[in-house]
Amino acid sequence: MRPATVGVACAILGALGFSLKAILVKQGYRYGVDPVTLLALRMLYALPFFIAMAAHAARREPRPIGRGDWGSLLLLGFFGYYLSSYSDFLGLQYISAGLERVLLYTYPSMVVLLTALGLRRMPQPQLLAALAVCYVGVGFAVWHDVQGVQRNLPLGVQLVLLSALSFAVYLMRCAPAIHRLGAARVTAWATGLACLMVLSQFAVQRPLAALWSQPWQVQACGLGMGVFCTVLPIWLNAHAIQRLGASRTAVTSTLGPVFTLFLAWAVLGEELGWRMLAGALLVIVGVRWIAQLPLPAARNTL
Repeated sequence: MRPATVGVACAILGALGFSLKAILVKQGYRYGVDPVTLLALRMLYALPFFIAMAAHAARREPRPIGRGDWGSLLLLGFFGYYLSSYSDFLGLQYISAGLERVLLYTYPSMVVLLTALGLRRMPQPQLLAALAVCYVGVGFAVWHDVQGVQRNLPLGVQLVLLSALSFAVYLMRCAPAIHRLGAARVTAWATGLACLMVLSQFAVQRPLAALWSQPWQVQACGLGMGVFCTVLPIWLNAHAIQRLGASRTAVTSTLGPVFTLFLAWAVLGEELGWRMLAGALLVIVGVRWIAQLPLPAARNTL
């Protein structure tokens, strides 16, 4: 099989894995589990894999990690996988899985805005137009959920946008660390440290027995999120980038919101109205437009 074919398959499966996360979170909430416990289960099941990834990366890249590097990895873990995941899980209590995925997918536009802020430069007109398309799409998706009966919809939207913003900050901060330490080590350690942050928060707020006393359905959701929505998609994306390059992999990942919308309709029974479909389409168009435009390099100011 050709490398490009394998790369496309990895990118599609990675996008599908990430898309399943909101579905499993919503399923877990149906059994009365709270966000802190459900997120802790996800990270508990994912942590052994990230420890193994870190050990494997250390053998391939034996250069020691310096004290300053550990500080960078802690920050990357906090923004990229702790704060982003925690605010996302909180937000999913109040909004539909479809809207959550559309909101999360605005993170490339936030990278553009943060880059412009760091450079103190107004984005070029084409970028402004692409950003406008993205956020008009968000407006359509939110409009769809306004027609429903979700409580605390504004709070849910704000929490998921915070999740997207946190991940955008992670993307802007990770390049120097990847250059020094390598992508495999940065990914393994940042995610592993985030797992420890989540489990530490759980240990402070809940008795440890609460993890094991959850019904098997919640355990299955945690295991599914840890393996199929966290570890495997990260691994698949890395292989897709290796074979296709970052740009083509990013374009393929635009299937993610589409996967989530149809899975939410098929599994959770969420309504698939024209406003949500139009919103998702506009966000995807805006993100793909942004990906095709030349972007200035951001200073490391965040």
